[in-house]
Amino acid sequence: MRMISKSVDETKEIGRKIAKKLKAANIVALFGELGSGKTVLVKGIAEALGVKANRVVSPTFVLLREYKAKIPLYHFDLYRLGKTDSQRLGFDEYLFGSGISVIEWADRIEPSLPQKYLRIEISIIDKNKRLIKITKKD
Repeated sequence: MRMISKSVDETKEIGRKIAKKLKAANIVALFGELGSGKTVLVKGIAEALGVKANRVVSPTFVLLREYKAKIPLYHFDLYRLGKTDSQRLGFDEYLFGSGISVIEWADRIEPSLPQKYLRIEISIIDKNKRLIKITKKD
């Protein structure tokens, strides 16, 4: 599925819609360049799960932020990592646990992602517009 977001609010709304279809142990892998709106999308997902969007910030310096919600939300940001294996990082207990894992910069661990995950690619069209491509990997 492909869609165009014309604003931050539209990107958050897309995140909220995605969240309605997520359940425990789901993995959402986000791909896109710096400033494309990955964290904005996570804010929408978090809001739909009952987390205030202003609490959601990029976990760039800590790799993971955990939010208590209807279903726990594990928000990873792998920007500062080189390409690596998720098992070496100890992420598997989160990825296959009781929460929803959303991974920014998922390209860093792409070879070790499980077979089933939701792949979301965000591309910058211009200052406000984003192309969001969603693919379900089985």
